[in-house]
Amino acid sequence: MIRLSYLLAVTTLCCSTAVAQYAPQIPFEADAEFVRLPEGRNFGEVPAVAVNSLGHIFVFTRSNPTGGGPAYGMHAAQLYEFDATGEFIREHGHGLYAWAFAHGVRIDANDNIWTVDKGSNMVVRMNPRGRVVWVFGRKPESSSENARPFEHVDPPLPPQDGRFREPTDVAFDSAGNIYITDGYVNSRVAKYDVNGDWVKSWGEPGDGPGEFHLPHSIAIDRNDNVYVGDRTNARIQVFDTDGNFQRMFSVATPIRPGSRAVNGPTPGNLDNVPGNGAPNSLCIPPGGDVIYVGESTFPGRIIKASLDGEVLGVIGNSGRNPGEFSGAHGLACPSENVLFVAETSNSRAQKLILNP
Repeated sequence: MIRLSYLLAVTTLCCSTAVAQYAPQIPFEADAEFVRLPEGRNFGEVPAVAVNSLGHIFVFTRSNPTGGGPAYGMHAAQLYEFDATGEFIREHGHGLYAWAFAHGVRIDANDNIWTVDKGSNMVVRMNPRGRVVWVFGRKPESSSENARPFEHVDPPLPPQDGRFREPTDVAFDSAGNIYITDGYVNSRVAKYDVNGDWVKSWGEPGDGPGEFHLPHSIAIDRNDNVYVGDRTNARIQVFDTDGNFQRMFSVATPIRPGSRAVNGPTPGNLDNVPGNGAPNSLCIPPGGDVIYVGESTFPGRIIKASLDGEVLGVIGNSGRNPGEFSGAHGLACPSENVLFVAETSNSRAQKLILNP
């Protein structure tokens, strides 16, 4: 475990009279080896992590349990459960048909396990024991001999009720209704009722209010406001449960000099980085009044904000070491001061204790 502590800094930018007001760095402890796989096993990319009411941790990883082939053809998805101390319990759904390319995992109020798979275009609900109960969507090869990932044509083909094209995340309101961000192709939010029946969808490609350019993550607060991470548009949009647009905000905040990208070149101008504040992942603690936002590979930070979008602080920075992040693709926040971070580029799940 490594302890990282930071203080608020105000820095004068080189060659300018402008003064950058950097967000406070939130002190935290990071444990990059908290969850422990059996000897000889490793995670692949880790896009998602979730925690149930017992404190058990579920890690959805892009590993390969079935053999060779390209990512979309080899079932690059495994779901592992660990106890509250990080000890391995079991794997769920080994080789499940609905899994091809892991993307999201969430736990609902009844400890049901929900997985979102970008490759199969399917969302699966399991009971707490890991038995499949509901399946949403359909895998392309179930109806076509020429199976391949969906093409990103412009304009995209019209979406269909009850089917997805590269879905990304799932969330639940207080009544148990289900909301799925759909996703890389359809650019919408789909709603099902508590019985699993289709209700409606909203959204289309674009950058106006109620439009999306990759709705990548979703979270719902205690008042049933629906927060959608509109990643490529680098903003968070807020809706009611009927899909009526309420407001939107950005959590972009100045990037500290010296920040370095893990994959690819570091931008030369840190004042104009498209990924600044882009919501790769979202998490609202139970009953909380804050939202955590994970950025992608660069700037790679985790940002804490109020539900109105005021940036309250920044956690960590881009990097490979414990307490640094690359591809903070999934967040779980069982409380305001405990975070689990799923990283695609760093192939791990870290546990963070804030303000230790």
